[in-house]
Amino acid sequence: MPVAFANSHGHLRHNGVMQTAEAPDLRYPTGRYTPPASITSGHRGEWIDTLAQTPGMLRAAVEELGAEQLDTPYRPGGWTIRQVVHHFPDSHMNAYVRFRLALTEDEPVIKPYHEHLWAELADAKTSSIHSSLKLFEGLHGRWVALLASLTPEQFQRAFNHPEIGVHNLEWTLGMYAWHCGHHLAHIDNLKSRMGWR
Repeated sequence: MPVAFANSHGHLRHNGVMQTAEAPDLRYPTGRYTPPASITSGHRGEWIDTLAQTPGMLRAAVEELGAEQLDTPYRPGGWTIRQVVHHFPDSHMNAYVRFRLALTEDEPVIKPYHEHLWAELADAKTSSIHSSLKLFEGLHGRWVALLASLTPEQFQRAFNHPEIGVHNLEWTLGMYAWHCGHHLAHIDNLKSRMGWR
């Protein structure tokens, strides 16, 4: 299960990723992604476990919520819980494809997408969350199987993101483990603030 704890320097470690905890806010409740200075096989294993566990955690967090609750923004001006749920597979489908491209091509240039515009499409704003929960479960099943098969050398393969540059697969794995906790915290924090537990 994803965990977070503060160390003596006032930083938060979440899923093995160092986060600053000096100015927590509703948008970044676990801090921004900052990978460890040296990524180890232990980090990779922990992050793969996070990806394996997140679909069940997401389902548990939202399956009892009603329509009005799902259509509540997690923060003023932010996405609704419904949009957050649909964002999970939207984002991670792109990541899964990027991993496969990096594993089969030499440092491919990948295509970014406008997540804020995807979240404004009608299906993301109004459709049932159940299709996305199923999609997310199946997607992570395939992704985790792929990740578990990779060698340390394969985790060094990389892709080129036109906006953020070249990153290897182990850095990217850590970012998506962070991404899981980031959005689960949005949902959990809203439920706590609203007394929905």
